[in-house]
Amino acid sequence: MNTANNPALQRRYRADRRFRLYGLLALAFAMSFLLFFFVDIISKAMPALQQAEVKVTVQYTEAAIENYNKAVSRLDRRVVSKSWLRSLPRLLRDNPAMIGTSEELWVLAESRVDQYLKGHDGHGLKAKYQKRVDVLQQQGYTRMAFNTGFFINGDSKLPEYAGILASAIGSVMVLLITMALAVPVGVMTAIYLEEFAPDNHFTHVVEININNLAAIPSILYGLLGLAIFINFAGVPRSSALAGGLTLALMTLPIIIISTRAALRTVPETIREAAMGVGASQLQSVWHHVLPLAMPGILTGSIIGLAQAMGETAPLLIIGMMAYIPDAPNSALQAATVLPAQIYTWSSESLRAFEERTAAGILVLLVVLLSLNGVAVWLRKRSEQTW
Repeated sequence: MNTANNPALQRRYRADRRFRLYGLLALAFAMSFLLFFFVDIISKAMPALQQAEVKVTVQYTEAAIENYNKAVSRLDRRVVSKSWLRSLPRLLRDNPAMIGTSEELWVLAESRVDQYLKGHDGHGLKAKYQKRVDVLQQQGYTRMAFNTGFFINGDSKLPEYAGILASAIGSVMVLLITMALAVPVGVMTAIYLEEFAPDNHFTHVVEININNLAAIPSILYGLLGLAIFINFAGVPRSSALAGGLTLALMTLPIIIISTRAALRTVPETIREAAMGVGASQLQSVWHHVLPLAMPGILTGSIIGLAQAMGETAPLLIIGMMAYIPDAPNSALQAATVLPAQIYTWSSESLRAFEERTAAGILVLLVVLLSLNGVAVWLRKRSEQTW
């Protein structure tokens, strides 16, 4: 057929090329936005991985036990971190032999000094202290060191000392409680609805409500957790247990839906073959259907847990926004999570908290992308075609 003289066919081809072009433009726009997001977050987060240190002369005296400011000179006490100064009295009490001696130490710099040395605007360091920092810099008494404190410290009102350890441990505890409750309950519910439940009006209503629950705003689960677990059941407010129970409610519909979808991918002939050799319906599901559907079940469960780990709104309602400097030792102690910690830092006025906010976001993104990567890997590794 000669297409050159067919105007209608030519219009179709032109429309097809335009559609492909629009798709490529949409993809390029989405990828450029994603690239801009990652570049912006990484560029803001990288300075948080470096922390300024200054070298000062420390005088271990009796007076320093009562007043830690006596350990360094008047100018230097405005340059070093208060968190380090406050640790000196305990150090001298534990090591009385140090009293009467002095030494030069590399110590944590105050946040405004850190921002000044990094060349950031809005550092807030006064002119006379800028001159002192300049003198120390000329003498080689300033340096940038890897910020290990960001990973081994809990939250602090002093940005140079603030870290993610307490919130990271709180996130792990909340996620473990969520996983222990949501995964087995969700999988068993899905198996019953898909394999054993009768096809009647009641099960249809249950299925519709599960689909609706997966779509409602997450903050409503926070209100539900506050009403049921805290006000009614008496679970301690702000605890990892309250957070885990609340997120388990939120994750349940996702796991149920994804598990049912995985069970539907198993051909009906598998069930018929198992029952044809004398297996009961339970044996057919347990020994044949469930192992074949397990990759999809694991994938859906991991994605649901990853979504729960990134949630903030329901945890704000149950009070997991408390100032937590130390990591919790049990699920009943007050705790916070990484998203809530990031939200807290983002509302601080000090310039140094901005880069820690970006660093916290970067850590959370790495964890979430890793969980999603594991889900994709499990899917690809166990994928079967029928």
